[in-house]
Amino acid sequence: MKKLTVLLAAGLTAAVGAASAAESITVVSWGGAYTKSQVEAYHKPWMAATGNTVVSEDYNGGLSEVKAQVEAGNVKWDLIDVELSDAVRGCDEGLLEEINIDDFPAGADGTPAREDFLPGTFTDCAVANIVWSTIYAYDSSKMSEGPTTIADFFDTAKFPGKRGLRKNPKANLEMALMADGVAAADVYDVLDTEEGIERAFAKLDSIKGEVVWWEAGAQPPQLLADGEVAMTTAYNGRIFNAVASEDKPFEIVWDGQVWDLDLWVMPKGAPNKEAAMDFMQYSTGTEALAAQASWISYGPARKSSSPLVGSFHNKPDLQMASHMPTAPNNLKNAIQNNFEFWADNADQLNERFNAWLAN
Repeated sequence: MKKLTVLLAAGLTAAVGAASAAESITVVSWGGAYTKSQVEAYHKPWMAATGNTVVSEDYNGGLSEVKAQVEAGNVKWDLIDVELSDAVRGCDEGLLEEINIDDFPAGADGTPAREDFLPGTFTDCAVANIVWSTIYAYDSSKMSEGPTTIADFFDTAKFPGKRGLRKNPKANLEMALMADGVAAADVYDVLDTEEGIERAFAKLDSIKGEVVWWEAGAQPPQLLADGEVAMTTAYNGRIFNAVASEDKPFEIVWDGQVWDLDLWVMPKGAPNKEAAMDFMQYSTGTEALAAQASWISYGPARKSSSPLVGSFHNKPDLQMASHMPTAPNNLKNAIQNNFEFWADNADQLNERFNAWLAN
C-alpha cells in the first residue's frame, strides 16, 4: 500500500510538472447567507481558476483575534472581511498589511480600479467588496399593520413585543438618536457630545427590558421565525435571504438604516500572502462583485459591477436592484456609519455599553 501511495504521488507530481504547488488560504467572514454568497461568487470560481483551496472560517467581527495572532507572531488567517472602522483602526495600529489599489485589475469597462471603486471604499490597508446596511424587520404574518419608522421600533406601546438588537453599541446608538428625533445628518454631531451619548443610552433604556440580544448575523431571522421577537435589527441581506430563499413573511423597514462597507484586509504576517492577494484582487473584480449581488442584497463596491447586477440567482423574476441599501427609495432617511467616529471611540463606547448592559 505504501508503494502504491508513492507511485500515485509521483504520477501526480509528473502531471503537474513545473507548475507551482497548489496553496491553501484561510478566509474569515461572517457566516450564514453572506459567506454563502462569497463561496459561490468568489471561492469556487477562484479555486477552479487557480487550483488553490479556500478554507472558510466564521467570526463575529472586531480586531481582538487579529491583534492576538499578530502580537503572538502566530498568524493563521490570510484574509478577513471587516467593517470600515476596524479596517482603519487595524491599519493605524500596524496590524494589517498595506495594499496598493493601483495593483488591482481595471473594471470590465476598462476604468482603472482607483476610479472604478466607489468613493471611500478603499484605504491603505483595505479594499471593499460590498455596501450593506443595518435595518430592522418584522414578521408581517404576525403584524398586519406594521411599523414604518425608526421611532416605531422603540414604541412598545403601539407595537408590543420583544426587540432584537445586536450586542454592540454600533448602529444602536445612531438608531436610538434618530428615533428620539435627531435628524440623520446631525446624528454624529450629537453623538460626539456627552449629552448626546446620554440621550442615546436613555432611549435604549426605554426598551432595555424588552431586548433579546444577538451577536451573529444569522440570529435575527431565526428570532423572527421563532416568534421570540416582534421586530429586530439585522443585516439587510440576512432578512432578504430569509424572504427570497426561505419564503419567510418578513418586511424590512429602511427608515433609519445605518449603511456601511465590508472590506478585505490581510493581517500583518499572513502565511500565504501572495495567494491571498490574488484572491483579494479576483474577488473584488467587476464580475465577481456582480455575481455576489445575485446571491444576497448587498451592493457591489465597483461602479462597473452595477450594470451587471440582475436577478436573484434562482428566481429570474426577482430583480435585485430595489433590494440594495443604495436604492434611492431606501436612502430617504439613512446615514452612513462614520468610520472615523467609531475608530476613535469604539473602545470607550464598548466599555460604556458593556457597563450599561450589566446594570
